[in-house]
Amino acid sequence: MNSINRQVRLAARPSGLPKASDWEVTSEPVPAAGPGQFVVAISHLSVDPAMRGWMNAGASYIPPVEVGAVMRAGAIGQVTASEHPGFAIGDYVYGTFGVQEYAASDGKGVIKLDTSLAEPTTYLGALGMTGLTAYFALFDVGRIQEGDTVVISGAAGAVGSVAGQIAKLKGCRVIGIAGGQDKCRMLVDEFGFDAAIDYKSEDVRTALREHAPGRVDVYFDNVGGDVLDAVLTRLARGARIIICGAVSQYNAEQVTGPANYLSLLVARASMTGMVVFDYQDRYPGAMAELAQWLRDGQLVSREHIVHGSISDFPDVLLMLFAGHNTGKLILALDPG
Repeated sequence: MNSINRQVRLAARPSGLPKASDWEVTSEPVPAAGPGQFVVAISHLSVDPAMRGWMNAGASYIPPVEVGAVMRAGAIGQVTASEHPGFAIGDYVYGTFGVQEYAASDGKGVIKLDTSLAEPTTYLGALGMTGLTAYFALFDVGRIQEGDTVVISGAAGAVGSVAGQIAKLKGCRVIGIAGGQDKCRMLVDEFGFDAAIDYKSEDVRTALREHAPGRVDVYFDNVGGDVLDAVLTRLARGARIIICGAVSQYNAEQVTGPANYLSLLVARASMTGMVVFDYQDRYPGAMAELAQWLRDGQLVSREHIVHGSISDFPDVLLMLFAGHNTGKLILALDPG
């Protein structure tokens, strides 16, 4: 085990896309396990669009990362030292350990992983916050029913690709919106979507008239902006819009809201924000159902794994906003 723990800290609040000067790579001794604690050697970091929002000052659903603090991140790793009765050396665990190589924990909010069920990285994808977000958004907020037409933006991303598969296995017609022909082809061929719209080369509103002639019952929004505005013009009576993310807005100097919001009135529709942390007491049941779908081959977990060191994190984060990832983006920390 190394004696040095390298960390990525927030050095300044970004304006627009995060740049190199917004980060600082620091080193300190590897933490020791105090009474009731354990130490984790982190092997994989979850890289998520929500991180950009956590870097901003101001009120949100979760406190901002403070300037000078280790960047917040979900991560998986193995326990290397333990003074905690519930965690043994060698256990694989998931927790919000931050962008660093080692973390000490008292076990609060930490999930022990069953690696006989799936590869550890699957717990950052379909069996982790990604899959849980898709699950609760569709069932609790979207209230999907068999026969619904479900449209998903950011559909080739981590949450979108899982959400589309869940909606499909529940008997919905599923249309994905993504950037580029390769991603759209994958949505249909690999993830089983009924149709895909390439927002880079197609007019979204026109394509929706073709693929959803009976209008949209559930819209799962991960991008906001112009795509949200286009879908608002195609709502069915009683449509449910899930606001899960708005990746098109995270780096904008001025956030723009939907101009077509009166469509909600016309369609008697609802638009509801969704944060997965609200469902913590129900994670075990949802994970069991997701795991069963994986076992049965009804669900594919797609991870986009980038190998590197802790200092590569700032560049890997930028991949999200350039649309370079397919499925769940993960930074694997290679030894050395």
